[in-house]
This record gives sequence, structure tokens and C-alpha cells, in this order.
Amino acid sequence: MTDPSYTARLAILKAMLPIAAFDGWTAKSLKEAVGNTDLPKGAADLYFPEGPLEVIAFWSEEMNRAAANDMAALDHSGMKIRDKVTAGVLARLYAIGPHEEAARRAAARLSLPDAMGHGPKHIWNSADIIWRAIGDTSTDANYYSKRTILSGVITATMAVWLGESDPEKTKARAFLDARIANVMQFEKAKWEFKSKTKNWPNPAEVLGVLRYGGTGKRRRRRRRS
Repeated sequence: MTDPSYTARLAILKAMLPIAAFDGWTAKSLKEAVGNTDLPKGAADLYFPEGPLEVIAFWSEEMNRAAANDMAALDHSGMKIRDKVTAGVLARLYAIGPHEEAARRAAARLSLPDAMGHGPKHIWNSADIIWRAIGDTSTDANYYSKRTILSGVITATMAVWLGESDPEKTKARAFLDARIANVMQFEKAKWEFKSKTKNWPNPAEVLGVLRYGGTGKRRRRRRRS
């Protein structure tokens, strides 16, 4: 059974997207959007009490949901990790659909001081959704490094994507391929370094011995003198 609250929020979002594309993500746009639905006048405060920024967050969640569904329907067998990641990023970007101007306006709104931290959080969540969709189960430092790196890839590629008028997004796709290739080279180098140095002594332990062992010797020498 569909949640009535979710249905109402989705109706407001759909009504607001074309308005935000022209007038931005403002309280006025939100009020106008509610007026274009069958919801009562106070629906904006009820379903989006934090205002337009909350609507943007909801939209980002909806695009993440769409990307996850696309990834779930994709046959991953035989795909390399870089192909899976690329497919995930593309699915998230294609989820913007015909609302690119609204997305550009959202990016501008999220750059204002009162929205500090909102944008990076949305992108991080998108990166997390993509990694989970391709089966990532890491829980150590790799969990954070993978999402941090992919967040950077998504942010940079989205800027190119929204700035390109070509519906085929040729430049954006090439840009994404290049960024993914860079990440894969970095991961390969990191893996090779770990493999070559796995039997090396722990630097922290070595420094500890040099520091405290040396201090101990000096102390003993002082006592003898």
C-alpha cells in the first residue's frame, strides 16, 4: 500500500520541478507548486517543513531510487567493476531526465551559505547507493574511500553533464570514462603497493622503537655517569 505522505510529497515535487526550472528553488515556488496540486494550502509546511531544501533532498532520494532500480535490472554477470561503476553513475545522471535546468538551479541553491553541507551529503548518498547496487559490502576504511572518490567523480561529471546540450552527452560520457579510468589506475597502484609492502615492518612500531628505545638508552647512560 502506498504511503499517502509519500504520494503527497511526490505530487509536490513533480509540480515544483518545472517551476523551479524558471524561478528557482524558493518558498514562493514551493507555494505555487502546492497550488498546482489537489493538496490544501498548508501542505507545504506539512510535507516539507524545512522548505525548498527538503524538496531538493527528496528529489535526490527519488533519483537515487531510480538509479538503484535500473542497476537492479541490469545483468551484472561478466561486467568489470569499472563498467558497473560507470553504469551506476550514468543511471544516476539519466534519472535527472528532462529536468536539467531544475538541477542546475538546485546546484545553485545548494551553493548558498544556508545550504552548506547539503550538496555533499546528497552526492555521498548517491555514491553509497551505487556501490551498494553493485554489491559492495566493505565496512573498513575502503567503505569511506570508495564513496569519497566516487562522490568526486559524480560531482565533476554532473557539472559537465548539465553543461552539455548534446542529448547524447558525448562529452560527459567521455569525461566520466576518463575519471573512472583514473580511479582504476589509482586503485591498481594502491593494490600493488600493498602487495609489495605487506611483509614490511609497521612504520609506527619502528618509529616507536626508535623513539622510546633510544630514550631508554640515553637514560641508562645518564644513570651510569
